[in-house]
Amino acid sequence: MTNILFAEMRQETASFNPFPTDYAMFQQFQGRQLLEKYAGTKTEISGFMDVMAEDDEISLIPTMSAASVSGGAIPTADLDRLIDEIVESIRQAASENKIDAVYMCLHGAMAGVTEDDPEGRLLSRVREIVGDVPLVATIDLHAILTDRMLELCDVIVPFHTYPHVDQYETGQRAANCMRKLLSGNVKPEMVTVKIPLLVRGDELITDSGKFGEAIRMCQEIEASETGLSAGVNIGNAFTDVPELRTNVLVVRDGQRDQALGEAREIGQFMWANRELFKAELISVEQSIEVARQTDGLTVFSDAADATASGASGDSNEILKALVESEFDGRCLVPIVDQPAVQAAKTVGAGGTVTVSLGGRLDPGRFTPLSLEVEVVSLHDGHFAYENGLPGFGGNVAILRYQNIDILAVERSLYFVGQRVFASHGCDPADYRIVVVKSPNGFRPYYETIASAICAVDVIGSTSANLKSLPYQKVARPIFPLDDGVNCAFE
Repeated sequence: MTNILFAEMRQETASFNPFPTDYAMFQQFQGRQLLEKYAGTKTEISGFMDVMAEDDEISLIPTMSAASVSGGAIPTADLDRLIDEIVESIRQAASENKIDAVYMCLHGAMAGVTEDDPEGRLLSRVREIVGDVPLVATIDLHAILTDRMLELCDVIVPFHTYPHVDQYETGQRAANCMRKLLSGNVKPEMVTVKIPLLVRGDELITDSGKFGEAIRMCQEIEASETGLSAGVNIGNAFTDVPELRTNVLVVRDGQRDQALGEAREIGQFMWANRELFKAELISVEQSIEVARQTDGLTVFSDAADATASGASGDSNEILKALVESEFDGRCLVPIVDQPAVQAAKTVGAGGTVTVSLGGRLDPGRFTPLSLEVEVVSLHDGHFAYENGLPGFGGNVAILRYQNIDILAVERSLYFVGQRVFASHGCDPADYRIVVVKSPNGFRPYYETIASAICAVDVIGSTSANLKSLPYQKVARPIFPLDDGVNCAFE
């Protein structure tokens, strides 16, 4: 029997969000609980498990999963505790079983207050326990691909889609790589090309944008006889760490020179098209006018306060503009605001209460907005995202101000798909404007019902206007933050 140990650590950090992601924000599963929670979901772990289930000679040994919604940097003590507990679960499993291989499910863009590479640190400690066995990791294409991660893994398998819809398939790809490694007939040669490039904008949409052409080059490599993995990791532009950049990754069985040549070719393609990888934004006033002129639903993308990218979720910039406008169509706006939810609970459903909305988590950017609202409904905050995984926003209140419904939550959530709204009694199809806190991940869930989409230009810790953000650690020069950046693909 071949024993494959696996664990998960996932969080995407926005360094410019002042509200930290603490230990309590990580949803955790232990041991066989992982098998139960991930079975049948559209996730990397589920894809990995399903492929491995085809072989009766393979036994999966689950250890620990810790995953959080995106957010600010993780305090040192919380990160230390989290990594220690994951490592201890792996150590315990390794003491009870012979470990033949390891699969690590990572996001790749975590950052601690004092640790720039949590994934590399975790992988280093895993290696100390399991030794020289095949180790395969899956990562988000927004991962920060560090030298330490590359040294410690045999194969890294990144997502291929943006918006991300291939998590399950990525897990399958990782499992197939693992099976090849376990055969003993494969020598993975993993190479990268580093590009001083930060990217945003619609050209990153892989179905239609220029970035998709680069990904298809990677998919051709994987489909070839010796191809094991290939991808373009664009990094999370809001994780301000020294190794933030775009990386081209190619892994082949042997053939290191060919892999390096292909990585350089894809890197040159990305660099040649760098001017296209900028977001085109319009003002909130223009966005409201678009909605006014549009029959049906207009989706406002508040990428600057994207909880999916690590922002605080308590921006009220679009809410203020809607309140001050003369737009009278029904609007749906999410916000993270624990005191507002508690005030709503105090008066109960059907009551009215004056609340100060927004600006509590990121007060340097946002000023609270005082509104007298009706409490439409109250909820316990438990629901399921589109991928089947559970979501929890703490207590949730639906508040109504004139024509505007406000989904107020105590804890940050992914305001990306429709279920975060519909599970709390607000069907996005019933509104003229729906605000999502996501740059592009919302598109698979809304393109079939939206008549228009506006990328709204407002302030926030995850603004696509990258020059507006206070970078301190990223290696400079880097495009588009600096002028005259050279890229030699050395």
